[in-house]
Amino acid sequence: MSTLDHKIDFAVVFSVHNANPNGDPLNGNRPRQNYDGYGEVSDVCIKRKIRNRLQDMGESILVQSDERRGDACRSIKERVEANAEVQEFAKGKKANNDLYAQAACNAWLDVRSFGQVFAFGGAEGSGSGVSIGVRGPVSIHTAVSIDPIDITSMQITKSVNATTPKDNPNKKSPDTMGMKHRVDFGVYVFYGSINTQLAGKTGFTYEDAEKIREALVTLFENDTSSARPDGSMEVHKVYWWEHKSGLGQYSSAKVHRSLQVHLNEGAAQPKSFENDYTCTLLPLDGLEVREYAGL
Repeated sequence: MSTLDHKIDFAVVFSVHNANPNGDPLNGNRPRQNYDGYGEVSDVCIKRKIRNRLQDMGESILVQSDERRGDACRSIKERVEANAEVQEFAKGKKANNDLYAQAACNAWLDVRSFGQVFAFGGAEGSGSGVSIGVRGPVSIHTAVSIDPIDITSMQITKSVNATTPKDNPNKKSPDTMGMKHRVDFGVYVFYGSINTQLAGKTGFTYEDAEKIREALVTLFENDTSSARPDGSMEVHKVYWWEHKSGLGQYSSAKVHRSLQVHLNEGAAQPKSFENDYTCTLLPLDGLEVREYAGL
């Protein structure tokens, strides 16, 4: 498989209905918003979901969630140290940062896609630590809602003892109060690009790009949680532009601007993507776009 030799841009349109797409830990886990009231989903959150989907597809992933681990490793460092090909170039006479990074890119799809910082300290005074950075070709923007979002908050209680009181096993502890937050409804868009120069350095191939595209189409599969019940988040459209050269016929900014998602006239309180929103593509001479519907 040869490395990717032509630039790719993409965009994903998805909706949120009675869910918390990305809670802000600095704001009581309320759905993220910017200062203008528009909803946001961080690029880190989106990359986590892409990694999860790639893992579901059987790909080798370095940065795994603890609850989705496919091996016995409890950390990134353990997973790296368990890989013989990578460790061959970590220390000793064969120590080589470039070969270390190359072996890591060969071993894990998310490393050759998004990059990774390998910063592991060795024993004190040994000088055996590792500090290597890999820049990946796949870049992801923060998702932003098309319109300002409304957030509903509800108070919840826990009426079951978490632990048995030592002084009186039959005693019922006071109800514990908490809060849950959700976005009533919102349509979000995020953009991304795949850079050929960095693809050449990490060994990222066209086949890898197709796997990323497949992960985007099925982004919210197996992503169920209390904050995001099944069916509450849905990918509606994935737009995929493949340029004819490594540099591309147009800048990524111009390509991304060619997609316009807007609220239909008269839809004062949108409740569905299909009925209340329209996606329009401005033509770019010589650049075709492939459109995929969500799963």
